[in-house]
Amino acid sequence: MADQQNRSGLDLSGRTAVVTGASRGIGLATAQALADAGANVVLTSRKQESADEAAALIRGSAIGVGAHAVEEDQARRAIDVTLEKFGSIDILVNNAGTNPAFGPMIAQDHGRFTKTMDVNLWAPLLWSRLATEAWMGEHGGSIVNTASIGGLGHEANIGLYNVSKAALIYLTKQLSLELAPRIRVNAVAPGVVRTKLAEALWKEHEQQVAGATALARIGEPDDVASAIAFLASDAASWITGETMVIDGGQRLGDVRAYHSGTAAGV
Repeated sequence: MADQQNRSGLDLSGRTAVVTGASRGIGLATAQALADAGANVVLTSRKQESADEAAALIRGSAIGVGAHAVEEDQARRAIDVTLEKFGSIDILVNNAGTNPAFGPMIAQDHGRFTKTMDVNLWAPLLWSRLATEAWMGEHGGSIVNTASIGGLGHEANIGLYNVSKAALIYLTKQLSLELAPRIRVNAVAPGVVRTKLAEALWKEHEQQVAGATALARIGEPDDVASAIAFLASDAASWITGETMVIDGGQRLGDVRAYHSGTAAGV
């Protein structure tokens, strides 16, 4: 673990982090990054079995807690278990997310709308409130929300998901003001990352996506996890209300067009 800490340059020893939606992908990678920096980590997932399996993969101090992110009683239990086990909640990573709606927004029904907004927007607010009431409001802490570059632009077929992430970016700014100065609140906005949630965006055409990206590859969960660990740490002690884009340059546009001289203005 010491070697991992030296490489990251971060020290979270003695702190405790809760990561929602941590059974795989960005959440699991984030849990490991925080543990590498010395933190105790609580990984939550909808099912206890999944949470336990994920926690068993972590090198360091970690436990799993089954908790559906949108259910207040389950979220409160996870917060209580964290305090009972480790005595503090210094870091909260609101990572749980979903995207059940594909197609034009005008075609979405209330069920898909509610599920998307509940998981992607209500859950981060719920967990932030519970963590603040239980510990952070008195002792301080850091909250990091997993948004998306989709919340900063417009795309076909995933409009509802992008709206929820745009709202999460706004929520991040709002909470950063409401909870200052004791609690810092920031967000990350990943581009196309190799996760199950984002499979539709890369699985069948990874080379095309990578080829159009300035850094010539799609993202890996560890790329986002490193940024989250930074924002959660004292290295980011004067950063709040910000959304860090981690996309390998995808928002810059198609790098192939630029280098071929066909990009607008070239």
